[in-house]
Amino acid sequence: MKILAADDEILQLNKLERAIAKAVPSAEIVAFSDSTALLEQIKSGNTADTNVAFLDIEMGAVSGIRIAKKLQAVNSKINIVFVTGFLEYAPDAFELRASGYVSKPATEQKIRAEIDNLRYPMPKPQSGKKIQARCFGYFDVTSDGKPLTFKREKTKELFAYLIDRRGAACTPREICSALWEEEKMDYLRQLTKDLRETLKAVGAQDVFISRFKEYRIVPELIECDFYDYLDDKPYAVKAFQGEYMTQYGWAEKTLGKYFADN
Repeated sequence: MKILAADDEILQLNKLERAIAKAVPSAEIVAFSDSTALLEQIKSGNTADTNVAFLDIEMGAVSGIRIAKKLQAVNSKINIVFVTGFLEYAPDAFELRASGYVSKPATEQKIRAEIDNLRYPMPKPQSGKKIQARCFGYFDVTSDGKPLTFKREKTKELFAYLIDRRGAACTPREICSALWEEEKMDYLRQLTKDLRETLKAVGAQDVFISRFKEYRIVPELIECDFYDYLDDKPYAVKAFQGEYMTQYGWAEKTLGKYFADN
């Protein structure tokens, strides 16, 4: 995430930078105390990849409102957050469809609140995990961004069920009851073999654990919107639109348990 910070008062700019760094440790922060220099950077295209801009409204010769308009002209999806001690400017700021408004002095808590509620949400952070599972809407699973292909479609459902169980040990009888409502032990063994081989082919064999009369996955090794939702990660909370693993009837129980209030 690239964040721009601008304030013509050096002490206030330093406070803003520190607050942003604490709230978003992984962010690349570019700071400006000179509005003219900032306008030159915008004109040259160096700010086009900026995700969020925290702007003081009163910046000497050039107002933060004007700077915001220039930034939006080169990046329509940039999040503008005004940081000021002059509350009377709020109406003008929001006419620009600003993402937010922070009163001085900027603090870590204020900055984090704005980051968590941006008008244009940040892309989902990349975890570096080999397996990515999408549970909201239609269930799908990928490895390094490429679809994970199983020999049997039912293997995918087995994997979905284990992900739904979030690392809890599942017995063969429990799985058969959920997926078929009858015992199909031989077929289940074929599915677990397929799952094991498919994961091994992409170097993710450690994700699935098979022991005597129990199966489970290791949640910590899977990037999953459902897990991130339970951890209150902003991108996942915003991603949920009322649907969870829609192709599987057994998933309705989880939907009612964890998403009843949404």
